[in-house]
Amino acid sequence: MKKDDATPSRFLASLSNAMKCAIVLGAGVVPASAANLTHSIEVSGAAAEVWSVIGPFCAIKDWLPPVGQCIEDGKSPPTRTLVTKDGKASFVESQIARDDRGYSYSYAFLSSPLPVSQYKSTIKVTARGEGVSVVTWTGTYTPDPGKEKEAVDALNAVYDSGLAAIRDRFKR
Repeated sequence: MKKDDATPSRFLASLSNAMKCAIVLGAGVVPASAANLTHSIEVSGAAAEVWSVIGPFCAIKDWLPPVGQCIEDGKSPPTRTLVTKDGKASFVESQIARDDRGYSYSYAFLSSPLPVSQYKSTIKVTARGEGVSVVTWTGTYTPDPGKEKEAVDALNAVYDSGLAAIRDRFKR
């Protein structure tokens, strides 16, 4: 390299050209953006009582209407396989965090028939007052390209049906 090729202005020009090439080569590749969901519902029950019903990792089969079977692998942290009541779909989910004192756990999809990737979710119970709690279900995910509406519609339906079933279970 000649001495004048190493000047700051030549370096910046080379860097600029390299960046332009990278942009052109990457044209048409639009990364999918992450999406977020948060659904909450008020429940007639103390937080500890609600958590005792929904907190066990495989208890989801008892309160999420589409789930017919939950099989836990017995490892720590656990992985569960959920099979729909019609047997046509299954989900494999790994628990990634748990806080029994704070009444929450988080999990991630290892495999799913839904058009999403990088799905992570948290279910949390919070005391709201004497004998009243709020169950909050949050999720983050990246929808498959072109399947954004399908992904959000499916997840909204799951969250809504699960939270409604929890609320109904605690009606007094």
